[in-house]
Amino acid sequence: MQQRVPREERRRRIIESAATLFSRRGFRGTTTREVAQAVGVSEATVFKHFATKEDLYTAIIEVKAQTRQVLDAVSPLAEARDDAALLRALAREMILRTQVDPTLMRLLFFSALEGHALADLFFQRRVQALDDFLAKYIADRVAAGAFRAVDPILAAWNFIGMITQYLLLQELFRQKAPPHTSVEQAIEEMVATFLRGVQP
Repeated sequence: MQQRVPREERRRRIIESAATLFSRRGFRGTTTREVAQAVGVSEATVFKHFATKEDLYTAIIEVKAQTRQVLDAVSPLAEARDDAALLRALAREMILRTQVDPTLMRLLFFSALEGHALADLFFQRRVQALDDFLAKYIADRVAAGAFRAVDPILAAWNFIGMITQYLLLQELFRQKAPPHTSVEQAIEEMVATFLRGVQP
C-alpha cells in the first residue's frame, strides 16, 4: 500500500516540479497536466492546491525569490556601513544561491520574454527589491560623503549588473570561468572595481 503524502509535502513537490518545467519551457510552454505527470499526481490534485496556473506561478515566485533571506544576510553590514563587506556579501548571496538553484534566473528571463502579467510580480519581488535596497544604501553613503555624487539607482544597477553578467555566462551560456579564478576572486574584483568607481 502506497504511503499517503502529507498535504504540505505534496504542495512543495508540485512547486518544485512546476518550477523546473517552467524554467525549461516557459510558462506558456508548460501545461498543468505536465506538472501533474512530473509529480505523479492527477491534474485535479494540482488544482486542489492551486486554483489556476497563475496561482502556481505566484507560489513559485514566493518560494524561489528568497529576497528576504538575501536582505537579512546583508542588512547588518549595511547598518555597520562596511561598504566592501556589504557588496561582497550581496554578490556572494546572489551567486551561491543561483548556483545551488539556477531555476530562478531562468524563470526570470522566461517571464520577461513571454511578457505575461506575472513578470511584473517577479520583477518586484526579486529584482526591484534588491535594486531599491542597494540604491538606498548608496544614496546614504553619498549623503555621508563616503561616495562621490553618483546616481544611486544607476550605481546599484551597475554593481548588480556585474553579478548578473557573471551568472548569465555560467548558468545560461555554460561558459566556465578561467581556470585560475574562483568565485571569491570574481567577487573581490567586482567589489574593488565598483568601489574604485564610486569613492571620492
